[in-house]
Amino acid sequence: MLRTAGAAALITATALMAGCSKSTTEAPHKQQVAEVGVFQVQQAPLSITTELPGRTAAFQVAEVRPQVNGLIQKRLFVEGADVKAGTALYQIDPAIYQATYNSAKAALAKAKANLLTAQPKVGRYKDLVAIEGVSKQDYDDAVASYEQAKADVESAAAALEQARINLEYTHVDAPISGRISRSSVTPGALVTANQTTALTTVQQLDPIYVDVTQTSEDMLRLKRDIESGNLKKNGGQARVTLLFSDGSKYAEEGKLQFSDVSVDPGTGNVTLRALFPNPKHDLLPGMFVRAVIESGVDEKAIAVPQQGVTRNPKGEATALVLNKEGKVEQRTLVTGGTLGDKWLVKSGLSNGDLLIVEGVQKVKPGAPAHAAAAKPDAGAAKVAAGGAVPANAKSAQ
Repeated sequence: MLRTAGAAALITATALMAGCSKSTTEAPHKQQVAEVGVFQVQQAPLSITTELPGRTAAFQVAEVRPQVNGLIQKRLFVEGADVKAGTALYQIDPAIYQATYNSAKAALAKAKANLLTAQPKVGRYKDLVAIEGVSKQDYDDAVASYEQAKADVESAAAALEQARINLEYTHVDAPISGRISRSSVTPGALVTANQTTALTTVQQLDPIYVDVTQTSEDMLRLKRDIESGNLKKNGGQARVTLLFSDGSKYAEEGKLQFSDVSVDPGTGNVTLRALFPNPKHDLLPGMFVRAVIESGVDEKAIAVPQQGVTRNPKGEATALVLNKEGKVEQRTLVTGGTLGDKWLVKSGLSNGDLLIVEGVQKVKPGAPAHAAAAKPDAGAAKVAAGGAVPANAKSAQ
């Protein structure tokens, strides 16, 4: 009986071990389906912008120079103040110019007096020559004297006008309205007409220009995108916003005025000029800024989270997509720049695709996967299905 019971126990143990062994060998054949977080790709209108470096430049610049010779008697402005056009800035000693004006005035009076005697003489000689009271030669001489007297009056009048202009030039006035710089001369300095060194400079700061540069390649690419219909051109002048060197935004919005008609052969860049209101004079000439220019509108833009895009050994952008069969598919993308924490995708993804943004390391192309809502990062764009797309973008540089 003991032998029979032992044999039965041995058979039971063997059966249990066989069952366990069978269970362990069959378990690996059941493939586990990974759970991944996805972002549903959606096309949306997107304003495409280009951020370019630039510098401010005054709207108008006038270098003030004397137009007559003389000694500076007074400086009539405060350096760094705002002046109006026509405001007196300097007083040059007018004594010699006043004397010249007085002399020219007297010369004109003398010429007019001579004309008063010459004109009646011509009338009298005309009647006398008809009855041979005077010779024809005397009459011709009287006519010549009259014409010369008229010319003398005109010459004296021109000399008087020139003397008046020179006398006015002793008051050096502001040619334009704007902010005046420091003075290069002091009272007592001798200045000469049209000298090389300016006495001071007046700059109009409201409005103000911002000159930026763009590569000719970027300009041609933008033009082709608009012509092909990939970008919809903004109506009218393109809007421009400014960023200061510390990242803060300038309160006023500007408009693009023109692009240069030639390419700089040294840099291959084209100069763009924008015009900005500057009522508070926050912008000063020579400041470094970054201009954000609206290039156009992409009616079918695609923006996806950066964590869903990687690079292969060739440097190409790739992404994993969960297809309709529930399997992972690898796509090669063409990107067109960044939008905050997102990539702008030109090709490789379509509207409605499920881009894998979480659990990428758990799957590989061809493997099945189960879609789940992705967890949004703090401060990042929402990556759940149907995430919204902001209305501005930064183009690739």
